[in-house]
Amino acid sequence: MKGLGKFEPDSYYHIVNHAVGSENLFRTDENYRYFLSRYAQYMPSVWSTLCYCLMPNHIHFLVHTHSEEVLTQHPKYKGDFHKLVMQNLSNLLNAYAKAYNKMYDRKGGLWIDYTKRFQVQTDNYLTATINYIHQNPVKHGFTQHLEDWTHSSYYSHTSQKNTLLSRTEVLDWFGGIHEYVNFHIQNTTQLIDDWEY
Repeated sequence: MKGLGKFEPDSYYHIVNHAVGSENLFRTDENYRYFLSRYAQYMPSVWSTLCYCLMPNHIHFLVHTHSEEVLTQHPKYKGDFHKLVMQNLSNLLNAYAKAYNKMYDRKGGLWIDYTKRFQVQTDNYLTATINYIHQNPVKHGFTQHLEDWTHSSYYSHTSQKNTLLSRTEVLDWFGGIHEYVNFHIQNTTQLIDDWEY
């Protein structure tokens, strides 16, 4: 699973990126909030977001790219969908890295050179990806219970607060909020070994 294929319209992708070396991407709650604010600035124009998890040194997102019909209305669309998505992604990562470097008086790259993207093509894979992303803090030993990790979409899915996430789509996928919660509880050890992060 190399995760370097081109983005296609109206498709689901598991997005992963990692800090360079042993660096951390996020040191404080404010770092996490700032990253999500920049994400909300750059990414909704090219895809909708089903779920995410921000870890100290890497990030996970499950996204659904917009249809070609929607993308042709994008002011920067020039016929190359993949290029448009990658440009927005690059703008996001660069904007965050610039602010992070300024805040912590550091220089150089913050992210690895490429963002991995795994196209999700089956129903089972989609379900497993949502669970995997939310279970990531448990997998890496940051918390014993996924609901205690505040930097993921799990809480947003079970909240009534406004969100940019495709909350209804995700909850409907599981059959409702109770089924969603129960699935995560019953599958806390489901981890996919092929994924590095």
